[in-house]
Amino acid sequence: MTVELGNDVAHLGHVELLTDQFEASLAFFTQVYGLKLSALDGSSAYLRAWDDYEFCTLKLTSSPQTGVGHIGYRVASKAALDRRVAAINAAGYKVHGWHDGDESHGSAFRFESPFGHLFELYWDTNRAPSDDPSALKNTASRFTGVPPRRIDHVNLLSSDVAEFRRFMEICLGSRVTEMIKLNNGRLGGCWFTVNNKSYDLACTEEHGKGQGRLHHLTYATDQREDILRAADLFLEAGVHIETGPHKHAIQGTFFLYVWEPAGNRVELANAGARLILAPDWEPVVWTEEERKKGQAWGLKTIESFHTHGTPPAK
Repeated sequence: MTVELGNDVAHLGHVELLTDQFEASLAFFTQVYGLKLSALDGSSAYLRAWDDYEFCTLKLTSSPQTGVGHIGYRVASKAALDRRVAAINAAGYKVHGWHDGDESHGSAFRFESPFGHLFELYWDTNRAPSDDPSALKNTASRFTGVPPRRIDHVNLLSSDVAEFRRFMEICLGSRVTEMIKLNNGRLGGCWFTVNNKSYDLACTEEHGKGQGRLHHLTYATDQREDILRAADLFLEAGVHIETGPHKHAIQGTFFLYVWEPAGNRVELANAGARLILAPDWEPVVWTEEERKKGQAWGLKTIESFHTHGTPPAK
């Protein structure tokens, strides 16, 4: 069942990332990865990229375990939030109800995927602090070095991608732009969007025995050269580079994957100018044989990319 509710959900707003090495993770994201600190509040840090208009796109939270705490999407209006809440309540998924919000946004409605991923929808939001203004008045903050420009997407793991697809279509009104169909008939992965971006969330098949796990969180750069320079910066800082720089076959993004100090996988990506403008877009389908060829230019996908997720599978 697909619920058609137009453009009720505006964009991916933020991701809460859990870390059992809070100080080291915070140093990585601010000093190496290049995000800006908006605020510290108890056990959480509120971070953003230099062109993110919201107060926070990454909420980094101290926790005994790693992985994703929740995924937040901003809706298009208060009325859109009401429509979405009604659709979610009617769909029968696990609902956590209203949450008071935090430093970055107001009241949010929380609900859960069938695989334990916690989502929230919100309308009232706080803007990026004005204490770091850019001379370019249409830019949220000034920037230095080669930090990422904005949050791009999050990749989650599930044991049934087709069921996760149903959840995304019903609860967020997402559409699929690309997918992997395996020889056994299962979906190996789906790439979703709620707007004209090529994707804002991906779900790929869980190869471990984990529940509600994170594959990676991604921020976007302006150009490929930013990623090449970032690779040198990661090398100098002793950050574990897992794979890349290289180009994905699916979605065509130029990528670099690293592990932050707590083991969460983080990506830098550049999609160029690719947008999905066709209102009647048909998903691009990749076969298992095509995916076995590796990435766009023939680089084979390394084994840890299929098995590593957070929290670690038991």
